[in-house]
Amino acid sequence: MIYINLDYARQQFEAYLDHYDRKDDKVRLKIIHTYGVVHCSRKICERMGLAQEDTDLAQLIGLLHDIGRFEQLKRFNSFEPDTMDHAAFGVKVLFEEGRIRDFIREPDLDSIIRTAIAKHSDFQLEGITDERELLHAKLIRDADKLDNCRVKLHDSIETMLSVSAEEVGKSTITPDVMAQFLDHQSIYSPTRKTKMDYWLSYLAYYFDINFTETLEIIRENHYVEQQIARIPYADSETAAQMQDVKKILQDYFASRIDGSEIC
Repeated sequence: MIYINLDYARQQFEAYLDHYDRKDDKVRLKIIHTYGVVHCSRKICERMGLAQEDTDLAQLIGLLHDIGRFEQLKRFNSFEPDTMDHAAFGVKVLFEEGRIRDFIREPDLDSIIRTAIAKHSDFQLEGITDERELLHAKLIRDADKLDNCRVKLHDSIETMLSVSAEEVGKSTITPDVMAQFLDHQSIYSPTRKTKMDYWLSYLAYYFDINFTETLEIIRENHYVEQQIARIPYADSETAAQMQDVKKILQDYFASRIDGSEIC
């Protein structure tokens, strides 16, 4: 069993953050999100009854998964994927520059950590043949989305989307984006045109959840219903569409968790 000193890793992460402006809203959001993903990783692993080493490893991956975001924000002040591939940059920082040894001394788990971070923001999870690497790639993607439930409910809409909630609610959903949602697909980022496209894409994340345990946590906390209710939909068609979205997701959760057929 490889010992993972999570307290030491957190200290090293805090030292890394000293190179960035912690007072910046976007940086602050990502710091809080990072620790939220660590917490969600532990919750999912505990529900799944995973071994302590995998639980600790999942938390370490959660701590490091967005390490590339901070340089993206420093250089571009943006989360948009066309400014920087933050996952690839995180892999560069950790493994090409060798900073992974700041967080864990033994190299035995490097391949798992590298794969999980590299793949955590891919549109689809593909190309992993090793069973344990696949487990942790799935865990970080679920934990990332689970904490994003909190982000979408409590963090500033302006910080996320650069406009107010009211402005989001005045926009509409483009047909291509709605079609992807109706096909139970994640929304392909380049197809998003309006702020409502972005908001719907955050709800479409749920179609990419890997583990039933994660879905149970989301349903128990009524995250779908709360997220949909956060925006005041000024456009009547959009308001009706979002009620349909809620029903589709509720049925989807029932089918995955309870085995109920989707009506």
